[in-house]
Amino acid sequence: MLARTTTCILCHSGPFPETRFQGDLAPDLTGAGNRWTASQLRLRLVDASRFNAQTIMPSYYRNDGLVRVGRNFTGKPILSAAEIEDIVAFLATLRD
Repeated sequence: MLARTTTCILCHSGPFPETRFQGDLAPDLTGAGNRWTASQLRLRLVDASRFNAQTIMPSYYRNDGLVRVGRNFTGKPILSAAEIEDIVAFLATLRD
Protein backbone atom coordinates (compact mmCIF):
# COMPACT_ATOMS: atom_id res chain seq x y z
CA MET A 1 0.00 0.00 0.00
CA LEU A 2 1.08 3.56 -0.47
CA ALA A 3 2.79 5.09 2.55
CA ARG A 4 0.19 7.86 2.67
CA THR A 5 -2.71 5.40 2.63
CA THR A 6 -1.55 2.94 5.23
CA THR A 7 -4.06 4.54 7.56
CA CYS A 8 -6.57 2.08 6.04
CA ILE A 9 -5.58 -0.36 8.77
CA LEU A 10 -6.75 2.03 11.45
CA CYS A 11 -10.27 0.79 10.64
CA HIS A 12 -9.73 -2.26 8.39
CA SER A 13 -7.92 -5.52 8.95
CA GLY A 14 -6.66 -7.75 6.19
CA PRO A 15 -4.01 -10.16 5.02
CA PHE A 16 -1.15 -8.03 6.28
CA PRO A 17 0.83 -10.28 8.65
CA GLU A 18 3.64 -7.72 8.99
CA THR A 19 1.21 -5.25 10.58
CA ARG A 20 0.57 -6.06 14.21
CA PHE A 21 -2.29 -3.71 15.02
CA GLN A 22 -5.22 -3.64 12.62
CA GLY A 23 -8.64 -2.08 12.98
CA ASP A 24 -11.98 -3.76 13.50
CA LEU A 25 -14.38 -0.89 12.75
CA ALA A 26 -14.76 -1.70 9.06
CA PRO A 27 -14.86 -4.81 6.86
CA ASP A 28 -11.84 -7.07 6.72
CA LEU A 29 -10.10 -6.48 3.38
CA THR A 30 -9.22 -10.16 2.96
CA GLY A 31 -10.89 -11.25 -0.28
CA ALA A 32 -11.90 -7.70 -1.24
CA GLY A 33 -11.11 -8.52 -4.87
CA ASN A 34 -13.63 -11.36 -4.75
CA ARG A 35 -16.39 -9.42 -2.99
CA TRP A 36 -16.31 -6.20 -4.99
CA THR A 37 -15.59 -5.25 -8.59
CA ALA A 38 -12.96 -2.63 -9.36
CA SER A 39 -15.78 -0.13 -9.98
CA GLN A 40 -17.36 -0.86 -6.61
CA LEU A 41 -14.01 -0.55 -4.85
CA ARG A 42 -13.34 2.74 -6.62
CA LEU A 43 -16.72 4.19 -5.62
CA ARG A 44 -16.22 3.10 -2.01
CA LEU A 45 -12.94 5.02 -1.94
CA VAL A 46 -14.24 8.06 -3.79
CA ASP A 47 -17.46 8.38 -1.76
CA ALA A 48 -18.41 5.54 0.57
CA SER A 49 -21.57 7.38 1.59
CA ARG A 50 -23.11 6.25 -1.72
CA PHE A 51 -23.32 2.77 -0.20
CA ASN A 52 -24.01 3.78 3.39
CA ALA A 53 -25.10 7.30 4.31
CA GLN A 54 -24.00 6.70 7.93
CA THR A 55 -20.49 5.47 7.10
CA ILE A 56 -17.53 6.77 9.07
CA MET A 57 -15.22 6.18 6.09
CA PRO A 58 -13.99 9.46 4.64
CA SER A 59 -14.69 10.44 1.06
CA TYR A 60 -11.17 10.24 -0.28
CA TYR A 61 -11.88 11.98 -3.57
CA ARG A 62 -15.25 13.72 -3.37
CA ASN A 63 -14.89 17.26 -2.08
CA ASP A 64 -18.30 18.90 -2.50
CA GLY A 65 -21.03 19.12 0.10
CA LEU A 66 -18.82 17.94 2.95
CA VAL A 67 -18.78 19.34 6.46
CA ARG A 68 -16.12 19.03 9.15
CA VAL A 69 -13.28 19.28 6.63
CA GLY A 70 -9.81 20.31 7.75
CA ARG A 71 -8.56 23.62 6.36
CA ASN A 72 -5.82 21.90 4.41
CA PHE A 73 -8.38 19.75 2.57
CA THR A 74 -11.19 22.25 1.94
CA GLY A 75 -12.10 21.98 -1.73
CA LYS A 76 -9.42 19.34 -2.36
CA PRO A 77 -9.59 15.54 -2.41
CA ILE A 78 -7.64 13.61 0.21
CA LEU A 79 -6.20 11.32 -2.47
CA SER A 80 -5.42 11.97 -6.12
CA ALA A 81 -7.12 10.02 -8.89
CA ALA A 82 -3.87 8.12 -9.45
CA GLU A 83 -3.67 7.18 -5.76
CA ILE A 84 -7.28 5.97 -5.85
CA GLU A 85 -6.45 3.80 -8.88
CA ASP A 86 -3.36 2.39 -7.15
CA ILE A 87 -5.44 1.39 -4.13
CA VAL A 88 -8.15 -0.13 -6.32
CA ALA A 89 -5.52 -2.15 -8.18
CA PHE A 90 -4.07 -3.37 -4.89
CA LEU A 91 -7.45 -4.26 -3.34
CA ALA A 92 -8.44 -6.12 -6.51
CA THR A 93 -5.48 -8.48 -5.91
CA LEU A 94 -6.80 -9.46 -2.47
CA ARG A 95 -8.54 -12.71 -3.32
CA ASP A 96 -9.37 -15.72 -1.16
